[in-house]
Amino acid sequence: MIFVLDAKKSVCVTMIPFSFRTIQNASEGSYKELGSKFLAFAYPVESEQEIKENIEHLKKKYFDATHHCFAWILGADRSRFRASDDGEPNHSAGDPILGQIRSRKLTNVLVVVVRYYGGTKLGVGNLIQAYKTTADIVLNNAQIIESDVTERMTIEYSYAETSEVMRLIKEYDIKIFSEKYLDKSSLLLEVKLIVREAFFRKLLLLQQTGHQISFEDTRKKH
Repeated sequence: MIFVLDAKKSVCVTMIPFSFRTIQNASEGSYKELGSKFLAFAYPVESEQEIKENIEHLKKKYFDATHHCFAWILGADRSRFRASDDGEPNHSAGDPILGQIRSRKLTNVLVVVVRYYGGTKLGVGNLIQAYKTTADIVLNNAQIIESDVTERMTIEYSYAETSEVMRLIKEYDIKIFSEKYLDKSSLLLEVKLIVREAFFRKLLLLQQTGHQISFEDTRKKH
């Protein structure tokens, strides 16, 4: 975990973990209570745009449903979240769904519960339990994984430095997102936060010893 300091106050204001818990693939589940049918869908997500697209897809597919309630959490520190009751009584749907995500310490996850009203009013207490149970079912059906926190950076180097750069990429298990080979080689990399400091120190050492390598020190942004 990295502690980010406020430069003026010299105190810790943010903690950035090296990894986070999320789900590997989308999953589904269902539950019935007093005639009402609850369909649940869990998705691994990385942005609010992706969340919006998944919700819109379900609303179109299940256009005749009574409610499309949801909750999501984003970010390695789980600081961004939202819950929606979509017309159900306040805090009877979105919050119970959100609670199931939080209880597993998950992030980058969206859970949507689609309800078909069965003709019998459940009451707030039963609604809370129904949405909680349905979210629990769909998350139990998902495979939970530990995912590394990463950041992207670009590195440029001359052809003569290729072997040195590739050696470091292999040593620190860095993913290459894209490559360009013109007068200089350019790589867009995804670096695990847990190895970032060591990787940057090696790059700086190469620079200081005359190697033709340039990169943006993304540590300055935190």
